[in-house]
Amino acid sequence: MLAAVILSGGASSRMGSPKALLAYQGRPFLEHLLEVTVHPKIGVRRVVLGAHAEPIAKNIALAVDEIVINADWEKGQLSSIQAAIRSLPGIKEAATQKDRTQQQTHVTAHGTQQLPHTTDGLLLCLIDHPLISGALVNYLIEQFYAAACTKIVLPVYEGRRGHPLIFPASLYEELLRAPEDKGARAVVWAHAADVVEVPTEEEGCILNLNDPETLHRATGPTD
Repeated sequence: MLAAVILSGGASSRMGSPKALLAYQGRPFLEHLLEVTVHPKIGVRRVVLGAHAEPIAKNIALAVDEIVINADWEKGQLSSIQAAIRSLPGIKEAATQKDRTQQQTHVTAHGTQQLPHTTDGLLLCLIDHPLISGALVNYLIEQFYAAACTKIVLPVYEGRRGHPLIFPASLYEELLRAPEDKGARAVVWAHAADVVEVPTEEEGCILNLNDPETLHRATGPTD
């Protein structure tokens, strides 16, 4: 089982309004990402909110257990990834126990602690990279399971790596310990030999829609 995580915690200061609520093909970015992340292998979903949590939660139909509020959203994207991981089944329960370190983790052959988990990995989607299809998500998931849930899987468009990407559960602990200034990229770099690049014709996987001009060029005028 995979966890689908959609990060939507930023201030959207350059865009001027919450990116989650911007229109794409007649519906909000977030609704589109929620739809393309529906898959038989995805059994858990988390939407991480921060700066605009209230208006997003009011306008998008989300189950209570899907919402993760990141009070530290100003620290950046990594803090939202970490908030999502801590909310996942197994990890959340373990964190409530006083002796979690001794009883709920084990030491791997390499001497590093590994968190308890009930998911095989984490499909990470960014709200400013919404122009992806369900077909791309499905193919990434297929490749992840073909690699026995042990590799980082990501799309590549014309030689450029994009989003979404999938982290195996074995890297959750490293993501929680990643340096704030480098973020999740540090984990990808540390495991360069374990990255599966999946070629795609979808340019949307590399389009970072952070401001009105970029949005207009990619999708046309907003609704």
